[in-house]
Amino acid sequence: MNIFGLIGHPLTHSFSKQYFDNKFKKDGLVDVFFELFDIKHIEEVNTLIANKSLKGFAITIPYKQQIIPFLSKASSVVEQINACNCVKVVDGKLIGFNTDVIGFEKSLLKDLKPHHTQALVLGNGGASAAVKFVLNKHKIQFKTVSRTDTNDCLKYEDLNEAMLQTHTLIINTTPLGTYPDIESFPNIPYQYLTPQHYLFDLVYNPTITAFMQKGLQQHSFVKNGYEMLAIQAEENWKIWNERN
Repeated sequence: MNIFGLIGHPLTHSFSKQYFDNKFKKDGLVDVFFELFDIKHIEEVNTLIANKSLKGFAITIPYKQQIIPFLSKASSVVEQINACNCVKVVDGKLIGFNTDVIGFEKSLLKDLKPHHTQALVLGNGGASAAVKFVLNKHKIQFKTVSRTDTNDCLKYEDLNEAMLQTHTLIINTTPLGTYPDIESFPNIPYQYLTPQHYLFDLVYNPTITAFMQKGLQQHSFVKNGYEMLAIQAEENWKIWNERN
């Protein structure tokens, strides 16, 4: 029996569980299972890997950075951005990867236009690390916006019309708007959005978040995180099934 899974907290709704259950059924895979591991403390991962059937797991909020000390080996991307969302278990040792980067990059670029040269990254957690890595790779200048007052971040109240005129790519990496809290959204001045703006929300449930809806009201282009997650899930599956 081979078990794969997702660790995080809370896991009120999981894209991964439904996605892999459907995949296993479609591909006729038997004796393969995908489980949700809602753990309250990252140390509980040690108990999980005691199960020899566990071959790999994905990682979501809030453990993408907390998992790092538990890794025996990490990919170069994980080392660069200090965030891991995919672990392969080999002989009880954890090998870390970041497939958020691949998922976000492929999904973002499909609809990126030449004028999207400057971005605002909303949020400064583990998910934002992958986003910033991709933006740097494609030489898209960006500013990070956070509720925390730090030297390298703008605060939401710093955003104004001039800032939104120049930064036409806006990426929400926060969990705001995620089911069941569907009415919450990042506090940006939406009235200054235009049809030139591209709003990318890493949230995928609901399909149209409050953040996206406010963009649509200003005729901006919007996209949720579903495609990113699907690409990321397939990359995870490749990693978990590669020969050691």
